[in-house]
Amino acid sequence: MRVAVTGSAGKLGQAVVTHLVEAGHSVTGLDAVGAPGEEFVRVDLTDAGQVFDALAGVEERHDGLDAIVHLAATPAPGIRPDTVLLHENLSMTIAVFQAARRAGISRIVHASSETLLGLPLTEPPPSAPIDESQPTRPNFMYAIGKHLEEEFGRKLCRITPSLSITGLRFSNVMATDDYAEFESWQDDASVRRWNLWGYIDRRDGAHAVERALTVRGPGYETYIIAAADTVMRRDSAALMAEEFAEVPLSRPVTGRETLLSIDAARRDLGYAPSHSWLDHV
Repeated sequence: MRVAVTGSAGKLGQAVVTHLVEAGHSVTGLDAVGAPGEEFVRVDLTDAGQVFDALAGVEERHDGLDAIVHLAATPAPGIRPDTVLLHENLSMTIAVFQAARRAGISRIVHASSETLLGLPLTEPPPSAPIDESQPTRPNFMYAIGKHLEEEFGRKLCRITPSLSITGLRFSNVMATDDYAEFESWQDDASVRRWNLWGYIDRRDGAHAVERALTVRGPGYETYIIAAADTVMRRDSAALMAEEFAEVPLSRPVTGRETLLSIDAARRDLGYAPSHSWLDHV
């Protein structure tokens, strides 16, 4: 496929570009800054006019697209003032989704967020592992924005039934250089309780994007995307008993199994995470 990737210079975006190229797709990066070695167009994604133009075609880059991966965003709370963050992230998503519709691009994968699962879990989850059946519980402006982006995607698919939009609720994205820090919290489970000790290796995140582009049919769907294990060396059931004793387990968990359920992504997308932080320490 001919694929555009917004946020192509980011931590996850770089891995997605590499993975898609290796899988045989033609990839154009769209971002405010370029990443070395990729086909790249500098675009202000908050400017709808630039986005519409970039998706319709850019001389010497592409003359049309089959799919778009939308990763560009201010990636966390606290980086920008709350209202600015909400406005800019929503503006980018609205522009990308609308431009894709108008250009006849029917496949969209976008970065949603684990923050919709109730992070930072100061209020315990209803049960664990957390899965997509639990209601969204945004606790700050960044997460509210992600909730609105998901709802926008759902409504666009209702009025344009041919659209396929997939929201991937990525856990905390990690590159291999980040794994050295993991040892620092092994003696204190509370340090990472805020997301049930979840993470995602960016290479597995890229794999999830490629699977969503390849296998998803029309309509809107969301999936939690996490590593198969946790950031801790201890068993997951023991972590829950220590930090969330009042939270029931909806099913048995084995060993260091993730507490952010990836069962749906495995079943529907063929998602198969293959990277663990323990391979790099």
